[in-house]
Amino acid sequence: MDKAPAGVELTTLLPSKISVDNSTKKTAITATVKNQGSKDSGKIQLLVVGFDGLTVKNVAGCSAIGENSLPKGSNSGFSCPIDNLAAGKSKSYAVDATYDLGKTGKICLPVQAGDGKKTYWQQGPVPFGTNNPSPNAPATPLLLGTDNKPVAPGGETELPKTGVGRDVLPLGAAGAALVAAGAAGLWWSTRRPVGPLRPRG
Repeated sequence: MDKAPAGVELTTLLPSKISVDNSTKKTAITATVKNQGSKDSGKIQLLVVGFDGLTVKNVAGCSAIGENSLPKGSNSGFSCPIDNLAAGKSKSYAVDATYDLGKTGKICLPVQAGDGKKTYWQQGPVPFGTNNPSPNAPATPLLLGTDNKPVAPGGETELPKTGVGRDVLPLGAAGAALVAAGAAGLWWSTRRPVGPLRPRG
C-alpha cells in the first residue's frame, strides 16, 4: 500500500446488504469512494473487482479491465477514472453483477493513482454471503463480511421448502468426511516410517 498525497485520505464504502435474484443470478451493488482528507485528491481511479462466484458485469461510467490486467485470482473488473475528488466529497457508482450462489463470492475496491502505479487504499477482497440460503425464494439476501454458505448441489429439488434441518446434513456429512480424511492423513504420516525399517525381535 502506498501513502496518499499529504492531506488526502481515501476510503471506500460498500452496502451492508445486497439481494441476488435466484432465477437470473443478478444483483446490484453501490460502490463509493470518499476523500476524508483536507485536500483535493487529484487524478485517481477506483477499481471494482469480482472474485469467485461474484462477477462484475458493468459499472456505470467505467471501463472493463482487460483479462491480462486483472488482479491475481479475480474473474472480472472495471476501472473508474476520477479527475479530482474534493476534500470531504464522495462519488458513487452503480455496479451490475451476477452471483453464483453455489460458490463463495467476494468484491474488492482498490483506489489508485490516476496512472495506476500506486495504490492508496484497498477494501477487500471482502465477502458477501449468507448462512441461510433460500433456493425456493425469489431472491436471496446477502450480508457484507459474511462467507457464503453455498446451496448444496440439487438443493432446489431436494431441500424442503422450510429449508431448516435438512440443509445442514450434507455439510455435516462433508465435515465428518474431511475430519476422517484429516485423521487418516495424520495417521499415515506418523505410521509410514514405521514398519520394515524397524522389524520386531
